[in-house]
Amino acid sequence: MATATPVQVTPERIMQMAWGYVPPLVLEAAIRHRVFDVLDSGPKNIWEVEKATRASARGLTAIMNVLVSLNFLSKDEQGRYALTPESDAFLVSTKPSFQGGLIKHCSEQLIPRWLHLNEVVATGNPVSPVNTEQAGAEFFHNFVLDIFPMSYPAAQTLAAEINFGSTGAPVKVLDLAAGSGVWGIAVAQSSPRVHVTAVDWPEVIPVTKKTTTGFRLADRFSFVEGDLHDADFGSGYALATLGHILHSEGEALSRKLLAKTFEALASGGTIAIQEFLVNKERTGPPNALFFAVNMLVNTTDGNTWSFEEIGAWLEEAGFTNPRLLEAPGPSPLILATKP
Repeated sequence: MATATPVQVTPERIMQMAWGYVPPLVLEAAIRHRVFDVLDSGPKNIWEVEKATRASARGLTAIMNVLVSLNFLSKDEQGRYALTPESDAFLVSTKPSFQGGLIKHCSEQLIPRWLHLNEVVATGNPVSPVNTEQAGAEFFHNFVLDIFPMSYPAAQTLAAEINFGSTGAPVKVLDLAAGSGVWGIAVAQSSPRVHVTAVDWPEVIPVTKKTTTGFRLADRFSFVEGDLHDADFGSGYALATLGHILHSEGEALSRKLLAKTFEALASGGTIAIQEFLVNKERTGPPNALFFAVNMLVNTTDGNTWSFEEIGAWLEEAGFTNPRLLEAPGPSPLILATKP
């Protein structure tokens, strides 16, 4: 009878984790030095990239070879570097699908806070929370524009699902924690009937106004400045969107916000939520669990939750039929209806 060969355990994965900070920092350096933008016009050797970016050949060679190993770039026998389909689609800054905005915040805003993780785990408290208006306004003023492409495809999917159409009486949409205005913009683009009320901190609303003006939708928006828990939302909305906000609020404030949103909706209205959803057992997916630690590092009570948990809160607030809508993005959208 054959004896099973023991599986050889190696420390390779642990060694990879030890250098886990390298890929995002290399990506950020490449984005900031316009490597992907320069290669968008076609393959180039290192000297051509040096001339176009005005960065050093030594530095460019080091990071671009890493990017080849990570399949963000390719390299031919003549030493010419080129974009891969993935980097062509998502890392060229002039394209609407650009996803490098989040990466641009790694070295100066995200990683420095994570360096305090040992202390944060010991105390359970962030060193400097970003979910309060005083601390977070400056952070989000710049951040919301850079993450616009992350939410825009999902917002377009939501608009198609709701389908307000081109004729009929005006409909009111409530965009909570509006940020760049991405959710309201996509819905307003889908139907001339839509008028959006965007709610966010006074320091962020100017960004919302600038973005809606850029999309030529400023006349279809109203703006409410204030904290979500204090601002007057009004009433009679057909749709309310909460894009990536519950995770920073914590459970107690999230449940209050859902109840307040319920009151603002008209009968038959829909609430739409985008979050980084974990599974019911909290064993995956990794990105949603990573983000739970990000909330530990950056907020006082923030976390990530499962569809089942948020669905229960929605029903507690009076909503019916919590359901998932598959959409481009980190997780499906959660929809529910006010009876």
